[in-house]
Amino acid sequence: MIEPNVFLVVVDNTTEMRVALKYASIRALRTRGRVGLLRVVRKGDFQHWAAIGHLMREEAREQAEQLLQEHAATVSELTKGEMPILYIKEGDTKSALVKLINEDNQISSLVLAASTNKRGPGPLIMYFTKKLMGKLRIPVTIVPGDIEDDYIDKLV
Repeated sequence: MIEPNVFLVVVDNTTEMRVALKYASIRALRTRGRVGLLRVVRKGDFQHWAAIGHLMREEAREQAEQLLQEHAATVSELTKGEMPILYIKEGDTKSALVKLINEDNQISSLVLAASTNKRGPGPLIMYFTKKLMGKLRIPVTIVPGDIEDDYIDKLV
């Protein structure tokens, strides 16, 4: 059996992430693919207090799981019942993302939405377009962060 393509979205607290989520979901629906949702939890700086560090990691992981479940419900609705693949990684977002892409051969595309603020398109887009674009094994799809839902439906 052929494994479906996975369109990976990084779940963060940006307003434009919603656009990447919608784009990836509609693309997955129309190509019989799946959506992957990645949430990266930062490592705590409390290594010298092991018990506190452990509790903080557990709390961060629980919050990540809850956030992913909220977005998974949206994906399921947009893809007519298909649940996304959920990934929780620990560490730096850029490093964790590259490592996941290299480890999981089902991931066929990274979907990012560009920030609409004046500081630029966002740190992940800057990182992937300047440092890694020629080194990734998958395409990176960048959608405008302020694109309308109706246009996404037409585009994809």
